This record gives sequence, structure tokens and C-alpha cells, in this order.
Amino acid sequence: MKAIFTIATLAWLAAAGAALAHGDTHAPTTAQPKVTLLSHHDMPDVPGKEITTITVDYPPGVVEHVHHHDADAIVYVLEGNIIEGVKGQAEQHLKAGDTFYEGPNDTHTIGRNASQTEPAKFVVFIVHDKGKPIVLPGEK
Repeated sequence: MKAIFTIATLAWLAAAGAALAHGDTHAPTTAQPKVTLLSHHDMPDVPGKEITTITVDYPPGVVEHVHHHDADAIVYVLEGNIIEGVKGQAEQHLKAGDTFYEGPNDTHTIGRNASQTEPAKFVVFIVHDKGKPIVLPGEK
């Protein structure tokens, strides 16, 4: 299943590059988030679903591209301060110990490190359809 994660990561990088090339003001800085796969498991009690757990390290000042997950995702902030938001809702300022939820129909419109000088790190638990990527570029 690691190949699915790799494909999703490549899709993220391609979307970020395209956004930068088109002058998107919400495009990531030259620093990129570092995504690390922690675990990936089938959910035998929920046929057709699997759960993937990742950590995301945000360097100072990093801004993510607009994307969606087609999944339920829960963010738990481990360190630093981040700004998260989905289309149609107010963005949230999160600090260590805070959580953020994205639903399968949400478009993740803002994800960034709130600090220009300090890194941030969070873990994401993603429940998604078996065999599907965990990150998809653009709006849903």
C-alpha cells in the first residue's frame, strides 16, 4: 500500500508546482511540508475502508496547496501553530493539542504554518476508500 501513498504525494507535488507556475498566491513557499507515513491498515469491521496515519512537518512559513481527501481526516497538532480551513467555514488557528476535522466532501482551502520562524508538526488520521489516494489536488 505504500505505492498509493507515493502516488498521492507525487500528485500533491505536481499540483503545488502547477499552482506556483500560474502565480497562485496560496501556493506553497519553496519550503515544502514533509509527509511521513506512520501506518496503513485495512478496517475489517468497515468493508471497503482503510485507515492511514501520517505526520506532516511544516517548515516556517510553509503554505499548502488547495486539495481534498475524499475521506474523513482528523488532524492533531503535535507542536507549533498552524492555520487550517475548509471551503465555506472560518479558518482555525490551532496549537499543540488542538484538533481539526475534514470531511469527505470538504475542500481544504488553507493549510499553513502560522509562524515565519518556528516549525510545526501534526499527525493526520485518514479513513478512506480502500486502494484510493489519500490526497487529491484541487477543489472537489
